Amino acid sequence: MTTPYRAPVRDQRFILHDVLNLAQYGDLPGFADADADTIDAILEEGGKFCEGVLAPLSHVGDVEGCVRDMDGNVKTPAGFKDAFKQMSEGGWTALSSDPEYGGQGLPHVLNLAFNEMVSAANMAFGMYPGLTLGAAAALHTGGSDEQKRLYLPKMISCQWGGTMNLTEPHCGTDLGLLRTKAVPQADGSYKITGQKIWISSGEHDMAENIIHLVIARIEGAPDGVKGISLFVVPKFLPDSDGNPGARNTLKCGGLEEKMGIHGNATCVMDYDEATGWLVGEENKGLKIMFIMMNEARLGVGLQGYALAEAAYQQSLGFARDRLQGRSLTGPKNPDGPADPIIVHPDVRRMLMDQKSFVEGARCFALWTALQGDLEEKASDPKVREKAGDYMALLTPVVKGYLTGKGFDMVSSGLQIHGGSGFTEEWGASQLLRDARITLIYEGTNGIQALDLVGRKLAMNGMRPIMSFFAELDAFVAAGGGESEQPFIAAVADCKAKLEEATNWLVENGLKNFDHAGAASHDYLQLFGLTCLTYMWAKMAKVSAAKIAAGDSDPIYANKIKTGVYFIERWVPEGAMHLAKVKTGADAMMALSAEEF
Repeated sequence: MTTPYRAPVRDQRFILHDVLNLAQYGDLPGFADADADTIDAILEEGGKFCEGVLAPLSHVGDVEGCVRDMDGNVKTPAGFKDAFKQMSEGGWTALSSDPEYGGQGLPHVLNLAFNEMVSAANMAFGMYPGLTLGAAAALHTGGSDEQKRLYLPKMISCQWGGTMNLTEPHCGTDLGLLRTKAVPQADGSYKITGQKIWISSGEHDMAENIIHLVIARIEGAPDGVKGISLFVVPKFLPDSDGNPGARNTLKCGGLEEKMGIHGNATCVMDYDEATGWLVGEENKGLKIMFIMMNEARLGVGLQGYALAEAAYQQSLGFARDRLQGRSLTGPKNPDGPADPIIVHPDVRRMLMDQKSFVEGARCFALWTALQGDLEEKASDPKVREKAGDYMALLTPVVKGYLTGKGFDMVSSGLQIHGGSGFTEEWGASQLLRDARITLIYEGTNGIQALDLVGRKLAMNGMRPIMSFFAELDAFVAAGGGESEQPFIAAVADCKAKLEEATNWLVENGLKNFDHAGAASHDYLQLFGLTCLTYMWAKMAKVSAAKIAAGDSDPIYANKIKTGVYFIERWVPEGAMHLAKVKTGADAMMALSAEEF
């Protein structure tokens, strides 16, 4: 029997209140309405919704999947439609959206905390509102006033769904190869023709309309990415009152049979002279679409550690109950036939890896989300600039590192279950299957590493990375008490290695671009390790201060113990990643293609 999911509300409160101290931003828009009591109430009620409504449907979605009929209509698993309605009516989809269009205007960092619970409870379900709100964000930035008025209120409430349509059968990452065409019409609309594949939430029965954002090339546009435009293409064309009218000439041509996330409809979408409208300027669509893609990449990073959290909870429950063997230091369950496997050091290793990763990753993701809030809402231009730099620099790290290590933690969860984990009964295998896509979609982790090395390091004269290094130096220089010293030393160690790796890339990457490509994976790993080490140091500093002030809440001592494990068992990997960065591309590229 699987362990029921429990929302990690206490840990989220620790990060939001104690580490990030959201109360200090009370004078900023949105934060004024997010006092401590409001934050706690949202987390508590959101946790109950995810535990009670979404989590029980996760296995249902995995077993039933989605079903497409002959007309291209898709039926979602039992219970999904009602849960989607409850989520919409409860206002959960509108937490951080613009109040002008029906949102609550609360900080994005709080919305991310709620979305973690959604993804951990039922990842496949969470993709439906997640993609809708991502599409709404792109329209909010790039759409006309009329488009925003027409679409945003119903998308923010999830009365209408939303998608993004990029990939085609012959092109994925290289969007310059796309063939979907857009033909201008006399009334200002366009006829969109082409096929898109792997469109998550592309067709379903939970919303009365689905608003597709589609990239296409207007006839006569330049080749490559410079000729890409973005269009809004509704499933049903809105009538004069803004309600769903005539059916557009688009449909789901097929459902993908996937390894995981069976409860989400992954569609082949066929557009046959479908009516659409330009979003923003001609040939400038990719810039707008990247708004949605960057939001999605942060959301996928969130999925990575959210599923690791779910796996940790399942693993812990199993390890406490499963009796097998005796402790190496003598029986711990002398009245039983064997000890629970949690007494064994190797099981402890995997559990501690899961726990220390998840808690560090959660802090990193929420801290990064806060930078997005500050970029948008801070009154000081320098604060907005620094926050914007961090968002650009860290997005590939959040996506690449948290999904890669998150999958490793889910795999450890299956290992803890032993043979039981390899069967479908216990749920560990579903988590593993669901988690695997996070390393692939919204840009594979290899693409994230290339983006980090090839674009983000050099942007604005290397200002973002230099700013980050300066922050780490300042943290180390500030010092701390005795219990904090190992954490401070770990930050200094990781920073020094990351800086050395950065300097190596600057010196060698431009001489031979293959050196940059060959180093990119390990550079991203070193960067992610540095970020989580910094987060653990911040959490240890806060916890030590609370303990010194006489606070007896056990979470603070627990944080320091868990953090010590992280710096002792994870931080040494930094030396390995630095060594691999500095090997360059020679050995990697030595074989010709024919020699493989």
